[in-house]
Amino acid sequence: MSDTKPSPYDHALEKNPANYVPLSPLTFIERSAYVYPDRVAVIHGERRYTWLESYRRARRLGSALRQLGVGKNDTVAVVLNNTPEMFECHFGVPGTGAVLNTLNTRLDAEAVAFMLNHGEAKVLITDREYSRMVKKAIELAQRPDLIVIDVDDSEYTGPGERVGTIEYEALLAGGSEDFVFEQPGDEWDAISLNYTSGTTGNPKGVVYHHRGAYLNAMSNIVSWGMPPHSVYLWTLPMFHCNGWCFAWTMAANAGVNVCLRRVDPRLIFDAIRDHGVTHYCSAPIVHSMMANSPEEWRHGINHKVSGLIAAAPPPAAVIEGMANIGIDLTHVYGLTETYGPASVCAKHDEWQDLPLAEQVVLNGRQGVRYHAQEAITVLDPATMEPVPWDGETMGEIMFRGNLVMKGYLKNEKATDESFAGGWYHTGDLAVMQPDGYVKIKDRSKDVIISGGENISSIEVEDTLYRHPAVMAAAVVAMPDEKWGEVPCAFVELRSGAEVTTEDIVAHCREHLAGFKVPKKVVFGELPKTSTGKIQKFVLRDQAKSAGAFD
Repeated sequence: MSDTKPSPYDHALEKNPANYVPLSPLTFIERSAYVYPDRVAVIHGERRYTWLESYRRARRLGSALRQLGVGKNDTVAVVLNNTPEMFECHFGVPGTGAVLNTLNTRLDAEAVAFMLNHGEAKVLITDREYSRMVKKAIELAQRPDLIVIDVDDSEYTGPGERVGTIEYEALLAGGSEDFVFEQPGDEWDAISLNYTSGTTGNPKGVVYHHRGAYLNAMSNIVSWGMPPHSVYLWTLPMFHCNGWCFAWTMAANAGVNVCLRRVDPRLIFDAIRDHGVTHYCSAPIVHSMMANSPEEWRHGINHKVSGLIAAAPPPAAVIEGMANIGIDLTHVYGLTETYGPASVCAKHDEWQDLPLAEQVVLNGRQGVRYHAQEAITVLDPATMEPVPWDGETMGEIMFRGNLVMKGYLKNEKATDESFAGGWYHTGDLAVMQPDGYVKIKDRSKDVIISGGENISSIEVEDTLYRHPAVMAAAVVAMPDEKWGEVPCAFVELRSGAEVTTEDIVAHCREHLAGFKVPKKVVFGELPKTSTGKIQKFVLRDQAKSAGAFD
């Protein structure tokens, strides 16, 4: 018989303005401006802004947008590099109650036109560098009502024109620095819209809420162990999952944002040296370029530098290479749908006593849940039962918790499918290792089934990366009359390296079972996204007509 006696904890203890405020990362910049008004917040070329100045500029932006009629749940799209303006948009736009839609700067006009219409953008803020593409996108979108604002960054000296009706600094001049941010009435309110890559069909619009942005911004600090006032280099595009929420993270940290318009290893090392950079994030390909850069570029860097590595599972050779040049890498894992990183390969002190090769294996895993995420697990997608912790039984990685999107904009079917069974389905195949750490084996679409045997493209790629001549590698399935499909390797060589197909195949035969060895090797620069991910869908198209060698 149940106890129906009323609980004293349910009486006269309701939420009220004194004890409950919806979570929003907008409060982070307010606090940093209040506590550390004179600390440098943003560095970009010759420009320097303190936290108070950045806060005032963000408020001016919010005020000016409000004057243009921007309000709650309106979409403000931006095509911007890692500049102060992009940083300010992460506060000024949601500060009006609107939703920030950061667009990939490498997209074509057709894709941008689709996103402008699908997201119902009311305003577009764009950098002069992308004027040609943006001008065409606006024409294709047939949006004469779209308000376009130009950013004319003094650090950009290349071609381009203004395509809007007002320039960003003029817009700010018309706004008030006393504008009060509109805090969300509900922390479930949308804060940003991020489109997936859309490699098959139209991209999906992933919607974030204020609560998730707040919690992942804090998790970045705690799960990575960032000290207060860290100096963060923007090697990761702010348009990618809102820079993994690091724009909001750095406001919470009251650190320094060192902006970087273009990813270049020489520029990265110069910034690390000149500004005392302590932290940065990037995809494996950027770390690989850094590890293989001339030693003289790193001269004068004597302080500890920490890097987050994500995107594809990092090749062991990359982790080892960065360790050799003194950069401490931490592997994180996530997707656009999880606000960027939502799991981390949390390190253990005793790992440092192991040989480097063993450390590399341990540190290359996708790991355990972020502090603010409820769970990451590996389930059998057919039964939704957990796989054994044996390091061998494959299942699908699934997430649950506050670091999962609201859903896909205007796509109820895709939203329901992704949340089937009460978990977010990633599409990534993995095993659960005996210590409870997750290890990716492949994307479901990247598993190569050859003669009934499953081949992990990641395993083959990791072997390729260990060849001293290989800068980057990708392996996809190639049709084969006998085996159904076989591995085809695409290899990008290091500068000045010379190697033959036979050399690569011989290397693979030393480390892989015969059926896993690539049956064709294609040399050349690999197609990549602006975040450094290798575009396997392009390579799959090429491999369909590629013939295997004897």
